[in-house]
Amino acid sequence: MKYKKIVLLSSIFFSLVSCSQNDDTYIGGSISGGPVEMTSIYPVPPSQWMGGTDPYYSAGYTGDIMPYFDNGKFHIFFLHDAQNKPAGKGFHDIHEFQSSDLVKFSYEGQMIPFGNATDPDFAVGTGSVVKVGNVYYFYYTGHNETPAFMQSNARESVLCATSTDLKNWIKVSTFKITAPAGYYNYDFRDPHVFYNEELKKYSMIVSTQTEPGRKAVLLHFTCADPVSGKWDVQEPIYTTTAQENYLMMECADVFKMGNYWYLFFSENWGGSKGTHYRMASSINGPWITPENDMIDGEYFYAGKTASDGNKRYVFGWNARKSPENDTGNKEWAGNMVIHELTQNADGTLGAQAPKSVKDLFSKSIKVETATTLGNVTESNGTYNLNGASEKAMVLFKNIEKKVKIKGQFTLGNATGSAGFVFQTNDGGSYYKIAFEPSKGKIVGYNSASQEVTRIPFKFQSGVKYDVEIVAEGSVCILYINGKAALSNRIYGRDKNKWGIIAEGQNFTVSDLQVTKPE
Repeated sequence: MKYKKIVLLSSIFFSLVSCSQNDDTYIGGSISGGPVEMTSIYPVPPSQWMGGTDPYYSAGYTGDIMPYFDNGKFHIFFLHDAQNKPAGKGFHDIHEFQSSDLVKFSYEGQMIPFGNATDPDFAVGTGSVVKVGNVYYFYYTGHNETPAFMQSNARESVLCATSTDLKNWIKVSTFKITAPAGYYNYDFRDPHVFYNEELKKYSMIVSTQTEPGRKAVLLHFTCADPVSGKWDVQEPIYTTTAQENYLMMECADVFKMGNYWYLFFSENWGGSKGTHYRMASSINGPWITPENDMIDGEYFYAGKTASDGNKRYVFGWNARKSPENDTGNKEWAGNMVIHELTQNADGTLGAQAPKSVKDLFSKSIKVETATTLGNVTESNGTYNLNGASEKAMVLFKNIEKKVKIKGQFTLGNATGSAGFVFQTNDGGSYYKIAFEPSKGKIVGYNSASQEVTRIPFKFQSGVKYDVEIVAEGSVCILYINGKAALSNRIYGRDKNKWGIIAEGQNFTVSDLQVTKPE
């Protein structure tokens, strides 16, 4: 697969977008030889995507995702995080997956490359796509913190590329927005652009901070016609409160679902890392913080949404670890994960696996008990774990790389914990996804019993809950009742036993099923 050479585009296209032929260059498109079909439901870009032996292109991960639905297809743009980044080269160029069903994907190659060390997009950051007439506008972040560049330029800016086919993108070198007076040009990124029906204009939301004061805000710009390139700054659409104390509200997204407007953003520095949301009856607010404002835990990040006109999905990445083992440190980028958003009667949101993903797992796998510990009884596929006085556990034989675990469970009281264990070994260690009713949350603990991810969830004793766990390789996503999702990274999951556990809790699990794709 070879990368297309840079060539000049005809002046006909420039007349469509009011740009000068001398200023703009054709810079992207599908990889030579056509798309690469992905076999993963949680994909990363393929190795050697440009061919050759350059170590920069040997392997990569899926970073921030910028989904866009058009003509029956999801165009899933993302920041490509190369495993190797040689000195002097930029990073995080924009690549694309495509899918019509969110279970089969094709890798389409690089769409927007990073620039040179003297360009504002020496590194590329998150953005969004909007269509105006017959032209698609891709607003994205330019990032360059080389000392020479920063002597006379802002570290971050909003840039633009255009296309008529969502494949061949042209950087508009004359377009650039930097932080206006009163805002911090060191952190000014992640433009989200959409047509604002209430204003009858286009809105752009940018993540930044006040200057002075360094308070996180989502700054609002408006434009009557993006062809003009003229965007006017407005008051922030959202300003973080002292109680929230966010450093940055990254990767914002604004959309309407049913009777409510929603504002998504991600935070990676405070005590509640992950993707958050606010809701309102109007795009102008006031924005309400729901009791649980998280879509998933901190191992699902930078969630942005797209709708096919029927359902809305949130696209994020499941963080990898370095070193790649159970107790490694969380790293930026990993595998793409997609949740279908669900909406409760009060407007609050939940998440479940897309139906196409659920339906993929149609072949049954026998659930085989390997060992039990403590007070455990089993009858007709129902497991009762009496762990009130001592730990109770059932371990099953290991299962394959791509599986779905499904069942129902009941917690007997309001204290203690229960849940699922993975990557168990003969030394007695395991990764645990625990239901903790007294703390009101679901927690992922690594084999060193360290809390690595969590999401709020209110449990009730004696209530039966539906649970689904979709796992592929080290990615392991738990869903409950279509209302909560918790993404985990569990290395060695398919090579070791898995099971159910109760500690200080009576735990009943019924109708336990394991399936894999045909």
